[in-house]
Amino acid sequence: MSDKAKTPGTGGERYVPYGERTGGESVVYFTRDLSAEGLKKVYEKVNSAITGKVGVKLHTGEPHGPNIIPHAWVEELLAAEPELKDAAVVETNTYYPGDRFTTEQHRKTLEINGWTFCPVDIMDEEGTTTLPIKGGKWMEEMSVGSHMTDYDSLLVLTHFKGHMMGGFVGSNKNIGIGCADGRIGKMWIHTLEGSDDMWSIAQEELMERITESTKATVDHFGENITFVNVMRNMSVSCDCEGVAAQPVVTPNVGILASTDILALDQACIDLIYAMKEEERHDLVERIETRHGHRQLSYMKEMGMGNDKYALIDLDNDEVRIQPEKAVENLKPFTP
Repeated sequence: MSDKAKTPGTGGERYVPYGERTGGESVVYFTRDLSAEGLKKVYEKVNSAITGKVGVKLHTGEPHGPNIIPHAWVEELLAAEPELKDAAVVETNTYYPGDRFTTEQHRKTLEINGWTFCPVDIMDEEGTTTLPIKGGKWMEEMSVGSHMTDYDSLLVLTHFKGHMMGGFVGSNKNIGIGCADGRIGKMWIHTLEGSDDMWSIAQEELMERITESTKATVDHFGENITFVNVMRNMSVSCDCEGVAAQPVVTPNVGILASTDILALDQACIDLIYAMKEEERHDLVERIETRHGHRQLSYMKEMGMGNDKYALIDLDNDEVRIQPEKAVENLKPFTP
């Protein structure tokens, strides 16, 4: 193992309470309305810089994946918003063999899961390109699908949930892994040079590499990128586990959006921690044991946003609320 891989941890297993955070404050919009209408409601609050040719980055799922964002919601969103009428869903192939490993396999999976109502661009289908990473300590550039540079704007539409290695998946993980191409970029994130173990980078270093990859994409799009997280069907498992995902035990919460990626992912984490112990236990354990909080602290160190925010309740006259108010009276998850 390299010396870098032995770098001491930096607290990624510890949740940082709001009162301990410093710096500026961003705005995060919230609705409890888990539907296409709710999705449109929050998107319209953060879409002012979405122009030109638009990519919609989401996880389209493994075959028959039970927890992915419903494709009907996305279809309604694209049909309703003028700037999205010609948008394409964008994805990349996986690093590991499976049903999304090659473009041919990936397109079969897309059809199975209902992603047939708009163009779906497998961005690494025709090769790769590199984007610079400003201020990274592990990498100076990230290899992404060559088609990424065809787009003027990016809507990052994320199913918030747990993850086997990352602890949790928010907007950061969605684009940090999801825009890296399947053979080079994902290898740079996951595998130590010269290692026979493709998953040889873990915990805090993995969180940092994911975040550096995200920064390459965020910097590339500048102001023409926005973020929406859907807190529904939140298993400790990622959608990459498909029908093998662990059962959902976390209550549904709602949909959040921001132009600040850090504020958005932090708000979702805060909503999880605001739940009752029995509601949050499994997901919190997954986040902390994988040092997932390092995604957030490293985004802040990289200058990618604020971990303080105003949470604006779109269901109640756009008043500012605390996470505890947002998760009052949650109902247990029912399939």
